[in-house]
Amino acid sequence: MSGRVLLRAFAAPGLTIVLLPIVLVSWLAFFSQEIPSFPPEGHSLRWFSAAFSERKFASGFLLSAEIAALSTAIGLAVSIPAAIALQRFRFRGRGTLGSILLFPLVIPGVVLGAALYIFEVQAEKTTDLPLIGSYAGLVIGHVLIVIPWCIKLLGVSLSGLDRGIEEAAMNLGAKPWTTFRRILLPGIRPGLVAASLFGFVVSFGNLEMTLFLVGPGQSTLPIAIMQYLEWKVDPTIAAVSVVQIVLIGAALLLTDRYVSLSRVV
Repeated sequence: MSGRVLLRAFAAPGLTIVLLPIVLVSWLAFFSQEIPSFPPEGHSLRWFSAAFSERKFASGFLLSAEIAALSTAIGLAVSIPAAIALQRFRFRGRGTLGSILLFPLVIPGVVLGAALYIFEVQAEKTTDLPLIGSYAGLVIGHVLIVIPWCIKLLGVSLSGLDRGIEEAAMNLGAKPWTTFRRILLPGIRPGLVAASLFGFVVSFGNLEMTLFLVGPGQSTLPIAIMQYLEWKVDPTIAAVSVVQIVLIGAALLLTDRYVSLSRVV
């Protein structure tokens, strides 16, 4: 009993620190005055209307969603065989390969963005491929930050899967591809869903690396928000943030309704 009370005593301040900025930003989105101040002069929905009418936010949202969806799909295609190899097989260099795939999690976004930009400059000089400021170069960078999340979540899901079911299927005559498609993939469905969701969110909200890779005329939602803040400081940005929080929260709740995320997260 005392251990549970102690755990709650330590968890409560941490949870407060995490939730307090979200609560304050959500409250700020409903302030009626243009220059935020406390206490508010009143409450209004005008900033949500301003956010939806801002063309840069709409185009930035669509570009961010498009890049995040494509990057997540490519990241999953790479991560599924990689996670299976790392989890199921023992081979020379296995630890090194796992560390390399997880590097983007520990490298600061600014450093990763600068490194990718230099790589694309050198690659363009060598191959004459138009990578600098291109859509393909941007997607490549986002795939790199999606892969570590997919590897980790799929690895957790694979570690909890009973291999005896796969062996029984093969003993009954199922071919490797049939076993993979009808036994393994359904078995790691929670990991696949969680990897897709977290990969999409990480890519959608990335700013530091994206700043180095976007080309002229390109603007993702985080960059559009940053550019807006250079000229204005009003609750419109808070309204945009509330919309993002609601969409991500709804996606998490809907996903957890059909696939228990607590099994892999």
